[in-house]
Amino acid sequence: MKMIVSYLIPVMLFLGINLYASEAGIFDVRSFGAKGDGKTLDTGAIQKAIDECSKTGGTVHLPPGTYLSGTLVLKSNVMLHVSQGAILLGSTKISDYKKIIPGLRSYTDQYVNQSLIYGEDLENSGISGLGVIDGQGSAFKVTTKKKPDRYWNRPYLIRLVNSKNIHIENVRLQNSAMWMQHYLACDRLFVRGITVYNHCNQNNDMIDIDGCSNVLISDCIGDSDDDALTIKSTSNYISRNITVTNCVLSSHCNAIKLGTESHGGFENITVSNCVVKPSSSPDKLYGFKGGISGITLGCVDGGTLDGVLISNIRIDGPKVPIFLRLGDRGRIYKEGMDRPDVGSYKNVMISNIIASGADTIGCSITGLPGHPLENISLSQIRIKFKGGALPMADPWSVEENREGYPESTMFGKLPAYGLYIRHARNIHLNDIELTTEQPDKRSSLVCEDVEELDIRDVRAAGGSNGVPLIQFRNIRQAGLYVSKALHAVQTFLSVSGESKGIYLMGNDFRNVQTAVKLTGGLPSETLIIGENFMKEDISKLIIEE
Repeated sequence: MKMIVSYLIPVMLFLGINLYASEAGIFDVRSFGAKGDGKTLDTGAIQKAIDECSKTGGTVHLPPGTYLSGTLVLKSNVMLHVSQGAILLGSTKISDYKKIIPGLRSYTDQYVNQSLIYGEDLENSGISGLGVIDGQGSAFKVTTKKKPDRYWNRPYLIRLVNSKNIHIENVRLQNSAMWMQHYLACDRLFVRGITVYNHCNQNNDMIDIDGCSNVLISDCIGDSDDDALTIKSTSNYISRNITVTNCVLSSHCNAIKLGTESHGGFENITVSNCVVKPSSSPDKLYGFKGGISGITLGCVDGGTLDGVLISNIRIDGPKVPIFLRLGDRGRIYKEGMDRPDVGSYKNVMISNIIASGADTIGCSITGLPGHPLENISLSQIRIKFKGGALPMADPWSVEENREGYPESTMFGKLPAYGLYIRHARNIHLNDIELTTEQPDKRSSLVCEDVEELDIRDVRAAGGSNGVPLIQFRNIRQAGLYVSKALHAVQTFLSVSGESKGIYLMGNDFRNVQTAVKLTGGLPSETLIIGENFMKEDISKLIIEE
């Protein structure tokens, strides 16, 4: 009999069948006085059900109806189940939300201290069901007060802190006044099958994973005005061992974003099998209708980024498909702490990316002088850009913008329509195709201050009106293999600065007038020439200026 009951309860919950507190482990909020009429404030009744449930563990059940509520404090061993046909509706009165400052300090202390659903130091808890949680976030006036004693007057929808074994499953989350979900320093967090729509206020992120460990996010659909999938570290807790897979993401800002804050750093992050597509919302508060970036991986407030794998991503719409940045904003997260030193950035692999709709800015991989990104691999990449831009008068004049916010638009239009790489070490590009909808007069690839650069099977358009298809400056130990221009160009590769050890092998130079142009007095010994495909002797295709 017990086996039959244990089987029927989750089935009945899934179907939204009425259950009462008399059922073992099931606490129906109506039995605690909840009206579910969308008018009566049901905060007290729902909280009573949560408190009672936490004594023995079980499920707090919201049957079909509309439950108006202020802050609910989740407890350990409680699953809040919002059944199909049920709506948990956030109150539009800020006074209905408790002010709670977590014991764990982070940069998020600077603004929001209220939430619709809050939990701290929890174990074995979560939210489930096929119902809806709606924050009615458009009701809250936007402010920009960031001092700890003058908080933004807007609540999160969900905020869980320093909690373990948390499950968020199947629910639809919509209309938060702030970030939709903030998980801070949680361990064993599972987010599965949720749908998020967040387009009613500023800072409308889809999900923020902040200093969490052992996280699995899968089978989710998100559409947000601000960043969608966001992994950050606003305290000294490391974001580590995080897997994201099988998601559909839309954002007016950044679809997949890591490192807006990076104090604790990042280790062992994988994102795979996802689609990035334009938002269904016609209106925007931030960014662009198609989005700012598809993939942004940053590290700007100290910390270490080590071991990030991104694979099998279809990107359509964002202006910049790929943006990697090591910077030195150096923001502190609590008073009295020292400004963090420049962090480190290494071991990133991005593969199997198809992107379209990219604008004229260009993708970039950039570190800082003396602080290179290391061990970066891009392979099997197909990107189609808008094109139509003119070349820069000086391709080496891009500002460092050392302390800038890590956004893919931070350098403006780049000297390469395709990929710009600066201050990096051990970079591998393999099977890359860069094309444009309209002819672009910039280079396809520009590299500056790079050591150990391996380029294989790059096929690119561009390089018209005498602008080289590829430009190297201060490149040390590089190989360019089996690559070609997709149309006739005047110069395939330009090498300048203090470059040395440039090896050419297996490239197709048959439709170029000049294979390599050496400038600034660089000797021919800068090049090591293997066998390449050409229409005449290679010595006739090298120019020294």
